[in-house]
Amino acid sequence: MKVLVCISQVPDTVAKIVLKDNNTVVDESGITFILNPYDEWYALVRALELKETGVAETVHVIMVGRAATEPIIRKALAVGGDEAIRIDADSTDSYAIANYIAEYAKSEAYDLILCGKESIDYANGAVGPMLAELLDTDFIGFATNIAVAGTTATVKREIDGGEETDEVNLPVVISCQKGVAEARIPNMRGIMTARTKPLKVITPATVTALTSVTHYELPPAKASVKLIAPDQMDELVNLLHSQAKVI
Repeated sequence: MKVLVCISQVPDTVAKIVLKDNNTVVDESGITFILNPYDEWYALVRALELKETGVAETVHVIMVGRAATEPIIRKALAVGGDEAIRIDADSTDSYAIANYIAEYAKSEAYDLILCGKESIDYANGAVGPMLAELLDTDFIGFATNIAVAGTTATVKREIDGGEETDEVNLPVVISCQKGVAEARIPNMRGIMTARTKPLKVITPATVTALTSVTHYELPPAKASVKLIAPDQMDELVNLLHSQAKVI
């Protein structure tokens, strides 16, 4: 069984975001980028677990990005991916990204395609289902457990108020979230071997993006904290009623 894991590069959660060009561009200078946690900790690790138990034969990782993203791709190889593919494009449009990946995946006959439930920067969660549609396969989202036997995958997923279990024939696209695998970090051997693992650069297909970013807005600054003495409960109740409006 061949597994493809879709990965993406995102700003570190502690990065200070600065906008420029009239708030139309994120200033990337000084930002540390990381491998999207949902892709790394859950989708990639679950794929590796399937390989380690003999269910999968190979685990490939794929990213849409320019050459500057290659250190992030090497991180995925250090975690345990066998081979990486970088589609040489730069886009924030989910439809374009899904098309780029689909055009490559069609020729490789992957049995299972995994991705994180969303990226932590744009939080769209749209690439997975779009990719499934473009590949004419089923899609299951928000997986918390994935088991594969033969040509059938059994997937547990969160739903409102509970959990459901689905069975689906391969090939299938599945988005993963917390619970599907235990996060792991690269060891020294993985880091060293990642330097020599294959990383193919693919020219993207010609795709017309459906969306574009017009501008960004930073969230409002947090208000200062007002401390109330323990013996001033009347004041606390008054503030909760008149200002916070929670009572």
